[in-house]
Amino acid sequence: MASSEDVYTHGHHESVLRSHRWRTAENSAAYLLPHLHPGTSLLDVGCGPGTVTVDLAARVAPGRVIGVDVAPDVVDKARAHARERGAGNVEILAGDVRSLDLPARSFDVVHAHQVLQHLRDPVDMLRTMAGLARPGGLVAVRDGDYPAMVWAPASDGLDRWLAMYLAVTRRNGAAADAGRRLPAWARAAGVDDVSFTTSTWTFASPDDRVWWADLWADRVVDSTLAEQAVAYDIATPGELAEIAAAWRAWAADPDAVFVVVHGELIARV
Repeated sequence: MASSEDVYTHGHHESVLRSHRWRTAENSAAYLLPHLHPGTSLLDVGCGPGTVTVDLAARVAPGRVIGVDVAPDVVDKARAHARERGAGNVEILAGDVRSLDLPARSFDVVHAHQVLQHLRDPVDMLRTMAGLARPGGLVAVRDGDYPAMVWAPASDGLDRWLAMYLAVTRRNGAAADAGRRLPAWARAAGVDDVSFTTSTWTFASPDDRVWWADLWADRVVDSTLAEQAVAYDIATPGELAEIAAAWRAWAADPDAVFVVVHGELIARV
């Protein structure tokens, strides 16, 4: 997901991968799908366990698809997922796309989902991605915007969760409000033929609320996020346990809803 100079706020705890494995082309890259067709070559930056990568590969087959991630254990999971799905047009590489020896201007689409928000220099990443796209090709990025996320009913515990998360990302030099920054970052990277849209994940049904709340309740006590919050003196283990309990209490409310806001940008190179 990030280079050795970046700090991935979430890490790869099972509670994080549980969320990543849920992602599909339909729920995480719908804005890009109309631009894909059989034969499109695609590079997926920060591919994680590969669920979105393999879904996109099915849309562009027999086009070549390469997924890249810096975490070797996650790369192994992505390769296994591609094998299980019979995705013969997918190759998964371990490493940072900014330092891998990939041929310049060789992909029709260069895609990244929930990556730029974790980087110290997202403009440099966009510049790298644009350099890997062929002339006339596309750079497609989608990122969350944490300060724009909304929920009901009001919860002091979830307010504390957001404040804690934003404090950790600031310490890591990352931008948790990445979703709204994508157009400005693209222009700074020298790419100005862009379209910008927004979309959401919404968790409102009883099962969806419980699933989403359990993810975050586990993350705030057991994941790299929790370790960083404590190491940075942002929260104590006891405070994190209270936040986890608040997540589960929120999910139990029959009127509860949570809306995750994303910015999404397509830039033509």
